[in-house]
Amino acid sequence: MQFMSDMDQISERILRILAREGRIPNLELAERVGLSPSACLRRVQDLERRGVIAGYRAVIDREKLGIGFVAYVTVGLSIHTKTAQEDFERAMRLAPQVRECHNITGAVEYLLRVEVADLVAYKHFHTEVLGTLAQVSALTSYVVMGSPKDERA
Repeated sequence: MQFMSDMDQISERILRILAREGRIPNLELAERVGLSPSACLRRVQDLERRGVIAGYRAVIDREKLGIGFVAYVTVGLSIHTKTAQEDFERAMRLAPQVRECHNITGAVEYLLRVEVADLVAYKHFHTEVLGTLAQVSALTSYVVMGSPKDERA
């Protein structure tokens, strides 16, 4: 498997551009990276085949969908078994409010990104979803007030 450090500058430029503009036409991409359209397409297809490009996503304006409240939540577990972790992760996969769930190191086990309509909806999620999981022992919420840089799709 080839890693990012093994790639040349053209492939790295292709990846940077596609990360920002996933629907850019191949002709324009080729022009911007200094390749012929066929050579550029071959590079993109090779990056896809090797799994470096895992997919393409739409960048969604969540506010236009009624998502006006974002919080990061740290979650500490009281039970530290594989089964407890699997049960928690399954519950988070099933919770549409949880946009990201990361198993982390440190004083707690998980970091969640939660997106809901408003504070009332967040309180419901906090109480009725997280608050009902037996293995959860500690929750700390960090409300997002603004995002000066956010490159997630």
